[in-house]
Amino acid sequence: MPPAQAVGGPTPARATAARTAPAITPTPQSVKTRADRITISATVTVVTGRTSDESAVQVVESALRRAGAQRVVRSDRPGPSGLTVHVGDPAALAAQGIEGPSALPADGYVLGVGAGRIVLAGKDATGTYYAAQTLRQILPHEQRPGARVAGLAVRDWPGTALRGVIEGFYGTPWSHEARLDQLDYYGEHKMNIYVYSPKDDAYLRAKWRDAYPADQLDRIKELADRAAQRHVEFTYALSPGLSVCYSSEADAKALVEKFQTIWDIGVRTFAVPLDDISYTDWNCAEDQAKWGTGGGAAGAAQAYLLNRVNKEFIATHPGAQPLQMVPTEYYNVSASPYKKALSEQLDPNVLVEWTGVGVVAPTMTVAQARAARTVFNHPILTWDNYPVNDYATNRLLLGPFSGREKGLPGELAGITANPMIQPYASKIALYTVADYAWNDAAYDPRTSWGEGLKEYAGGDPRTQQALRAFADANYSSALNKDQAPELAAEFDRYWKSGDAARLTSVLGALGSAPGRLRAGLPDHGFVADAAPWLDATGAWATAARTALRMVEAARAGKGAQAWELRQQLPAQLTAAKSFTYTGLDGHKVPVLVGDGVLDRFVDAAEAEHDRILGVSGRPSASTNLGTYQSNTLARMLDGDDSTYFWSDGAPAAGDAVTVDLGRIRDIGSVTLAMAKPGSTEDYLHQGVLEYSADGQSWQQLTAFSGKPDVTTTAPAGTKARYVRARATAGQDNWLVVREFSIPADDGAVTGGPPAAAGSSLRAAFDGDPGTVYRAARAPEAGETLERGLVAARAVPSVTVLQPAGSTARADIQLRGTDGTWQTVGALDGPYTRLDTAGRTADAVRLVWHAGSAAPQIADVVVAGQG
Repeated sequence: MPPAQAVGGPTPARATAARTAPAITPTPQSVKTRADRITISATVTVVTGRTSDESAVQVVESALRRAGAQRVVRSDRPGPSGLTVHVGDPAALAAQGIEGPSALPADGYVLGVGAGRIVLAGKDATGTYYAAQTLRQILPHEQRPGARVAGLAVRDWPGTALRGVIEGFYGTPWSHEARLDQLDYYGEHKMNIYVYSPKDDAYLRAKWRDAYPADQLDRIKELADRAAQRHVEFTYALSPGLSVCYSSEADAKALVEKFQTIWDIGVRTFAVPLDDISYTDWNCAEDQAKWGTGGGAAGAAQAYLLNRVNKEFIATHPGAQPLQMVPTEYYNVSASPYKKALSEQLDPNVLVEWTGVGVVAPTMTVAQARAARTVFNHPILTWDNYPVNDYATNRLLLGPFSGREKGLPGELAGITANPMIQPYASKIALYTVADYAWNDAAYDPRTSWGEGLKEYAGGDPRTQQALRAFADANYSSALNKDQAPELAAEFDRYWKSGDAARLTSVLGALGSAPGRLRAGLPDHGFVADAAPWLDATGAWATAARTALRMVEAARAGKGAQAWELRQQLPAQLTAAKSFTYTGLDGHKVPVLVGDGVLDRFVDAAEAEHDRILGVSGRPSASTNLGTYQSNTLARMLDGDDSTYFWSDGAPAAGDAVTVDLGRIRDIGSVTLAMAKPGSTEDYLHQGVLEYSADGQSWQQLTAFSGKPDVTTTAPAGTKARYVRARATAGQDNWLVVREFSIPADDGAVTGGPPAAAGSSLRAAFDGDPGTVYRAARAPEAGETLERGLVAARAVPSVTVLQPAGSTARADIQLRGTDGTWQTVGALDGPYTRLDTAGRTADAVRLVWHAGSAAPQIADVVVAGQG
């Protein structure tokens, strides 16, 4: 018989498998090719063995029909001709010279393709079912018999015993249909646990003592039945902590009786989450009398109740799986009286769920898992809060499972991931969770993510490209710090290379992605889940394309075209930010897409346009701190005290927020307004205000401590380009900066007509084309609008920008050093640029024509301004 040829040995090799068959997921532990192959015959015989069940056989039969088999016949012996498939029969591997599964752990399997047969042999029934899922992936999709399938030997097993999902988020609940669909997905991806803990099920928490109405119990039974068919442990999680009296006989009995009703419909795995409750306030006086007060008392009381459940229910029900619990201190590995009591008094076979170091742990290491095992002194099942977004409801978290160290699954009883409010959109991240939990040694987040997108796109390249672009724009999370990494790299490439054609193509693909996904994505639930984000993506792509065209027009000397495009941006940005969905409480939730990447590109494009126009001095900001959600640095420079920059962590000594004034200029008053209602301690508790001309050498303006609002005035004649607020000590609170203001004194603006409400004369000369001076009336005869230039200097050009539709008429004049005004030209539509031959001037003005309409001026740009 043909020998097996090792390809990569026991270490998983997704690329190797891809050379002989479609990618297998999760990545197998060992894949070997064979020199022979089998042919899908018109009639295929399926022979079942001791580790097969109906679910596995159905997956096999369906896969065979998709591969071209016209008849699939079940029999107790191989067929007289054609292909035979052995399901759950390890002895049949002997003909292929392949070792059986006896040495594998639970859920392991061997799949052999060759020697005229296919053999699926699991360590147990679940293993055989997983072999069937692997066969489903490697068989081709053909319309007729005759397909030839390369010989293959897969030897595979999971990296940890429990792998799956805990539906434990707050917010809009999943539908019953979505839960059923999720269970199908888990089975296909070799995940074997689903913890039913939806916060919307009142009978799990607030009404935990009450019996389910019949219709709700029927739905749970349907879920449990579907889970069993997919080899998924349906875990029922009852959360009594809001009202339980731990010492109460009645409550212990109520808990056991509630579990019994769930047992009676077929559930065999149970959990008692005690998270998100107060454990220092008892629900009954009897508990305080029995255990006293404090964390240690709470741990002892919880252990007492759980041990009763373990003894009176789990131990008395043969077939029940080990009890699971979520401790109240579920988010760290620090020793505490609570953990000590729980570790010493809780029955040793109870599984403890733990979220890592942090509620949403950016990283999780082998050392941390070992520390959790030590401090709780119980087996650890992770409740990994990814890709859950109930704390960031304006985002889809579509990046891969990352930050989890290789070797971690081997330290755990299992891994459960808490998904998003959006069930179908969660599948992209859950694909990678399943891949990591099964075979962490082979896991690469980006590779797994790409394979998951390919599978979810149904194999269509254009849909896959669209899905990748959309998922990239919704990538960042606590686990994946970089937002839109592929799009950000394209923007960086553009600024370095100037390759506008390439970026135009990228943005075109991003803009067309929503339509492509709506038309071509097989899972329509994803389209419904992601609808407002899809809309926002299309709108952001439109704005980014406009910004790109603006820059290219400006660089090509097409100033009027660039200004016309620039004026389109505000409405496009408003549209991009307008998309919402309705949350559980009825409020509209604005969605974020590509934040920190798409918006920054538009900002950078406007800054480049400013540079080409000759505008200077528009401040920008930077920091070494992270940003919480959409509370970006630009918000502390927008002149609106109700918006703010908000860090995503506490500042350490040396951390700073810095304002770049765009050029060296005089600085006078400096105002730093920190903290906000609801976060009154989020300010730099001890720090200094400093200034610098070069960003390297700094001088102190003032020190401050213990106050959120800081105002100081620099000595007369102080010049700087940079001003920063720097922490001089670490702190526990995060940082909010509402406004960081360094007003410019670049010459007085005088004249008229007076500005309308909400506008100002200075808006015509403030170096920001986004602000507009709007006159309250038409100009009177001889009326002018004038700005001094502080000091006389050479002026190579003057550019006047008007909003589209403005029909104001005026002469443009410069004042020479002799005090006389000279006309250099007249307003000519929205964009007027005049070459002034470098003449020396100390002021510029607009002399309004009689009968002119009420003026509107976006900016008067005097080149050489510095």
